[in-house]
Amino acid sequence: MTNVVVVGSQWGDEGKGKIVDWLSERADVVVRFQGGHNAGHTLVIDGTSYKLSLLPSGVVRPGKLAVIGNGVVIDPHALIAEIEKLDGQGVTITPENLRIADNATLILSLHRELDGIREDAASNSGTKIGTTRRGIGPAYEDKVGRRAIRVMDLADLSTLPAKVDRLLTHHNALRRGLNEAEVSHSAIMDELSSIAARVLPFMDTVWLLLDRLRRKGARILFEGAQGTLLDIDHGTYPFVTSSNTVAGQAAAGSGMGPGALGYILGITKAYTTRVGEGPFPTELHDEIGQFLGEKGHEFGTVTGRKRRCGWFDAALVRQAVATNGITGIALTKLDVLDGLKELKICVGYTLDGVEIDHLPASQASQARVEPVYITLEGWQESTVGARSWAELPAQAIKYVRQVEELIGAPVALLSTSPERDDTILVTDPFED
Repeated sequence: MTNVVVVGSQWGDEGKGKIVDWLSERADVVVRFQGGHNAGHTLVIDGTSYKLSLLPSGVVRPGKLAVIGNGVVIDPHALIAEIEKLDGQGVTITPENLRIADNATLILSLHRELDGIREDAASNSGTKIGTTRRGIGPAYEDKVGRRAIRVMDLADLSTLPAKVDRLLTHHNALRRGLNEAEVSHSAIMDELSSIAARVLPFMDTVWLLLDRLRRKGARILFEGAQGTLLDIDHGTYPFVTSSNTVAGQAAAGSGMGPGALGYILGITKAYTTRVGEGPFPTELHDEIGQFLGEKGHEFGTVTGRKRRCGWFDAALVRQAVATNGITGIALTKLDVLDGLKELKICVGYTLDGVEIDHLPASQASQARVEPVYITLEGWQESTVGARSWAELPAQAIKYVRQVEELIGAPVALLSTSPERDDTILVTDPFED
């Protein structure tokens, strides 16, 4: 028995929500360890869709403990709204099944406002990043700048005025420089006071809680958000998110040591998508790209933005396997490829006429690379709902085996529809 870390191996939107939900049946605890409510996971259970942004996917399952770790930045208003929405769908969230790290950073209204102000200014200059405007980046900046308000601060409102003053010294200086009205001290104090009673019942010393559970033999599932290529260090910088999205962050973002992580499962879409700005070597602007987007329902869970679509990029996933230490992958949305006469896989690139086997870190170089493809025969039969290898067309199996060889990691699970049970299990990560 081992713990399992789930990470996205591409630019996010790989189908982590379904896989985490599928795995959570085997887990006792599900932990979010980075990001915020800029994530978007859609679960389809018995025909009902649950859209989650901040809460761990395990919350929709009875008897599971959901944990939000210290690596997550938490918008308290979004948290309460998400809890209330799930309650309306019959999922009850209480302190018995949700715990939040006392040292997690809070996202406040001034973070959301600053995010929008800066993105608008960048749009006007043609340098926008494509953020979700939810305050994620500014909140992480305050965390690193040692001026953040944390969950534990809500427990002692008497200490907040000095902390708010320090926060506003920074933010109001920025706002003056951007010709924006300053934020009042009383507005932030009122905001924090109004939300404290709703958040504090969920607060816990998460590192200690997880350590005790691990020692008792609990199976822990670590749920990542976004994808490896959006990692602040290893992604396509600057078109990235504001946190580390790789598997190593599961340790730092939860308070557990690296030795507790166990099996690293990389969620990998059978083609490639991206939301927002940034390089995308295999992007398709033709009818095939449109086909993938329409058949795959490629719209962002959080923003509703249309996702850019392209061929599978084995070179990028191979990088993700290395930077995460991926043990095996869960290959999702294979069924979207049904009906295509031929399929292409990117195996590397050319940069200024020279062949390379990885995406360079330089933004200028990333913009100039050209994909090198191999072509495989497609299949006309349906793979939708397949639950065994025997139900897959021979060419679909060949495609999967080619992916395994090119990325240097085996397929542990294969997903053939949004439904949780339409999954072929090759290796149970908890038993590996």
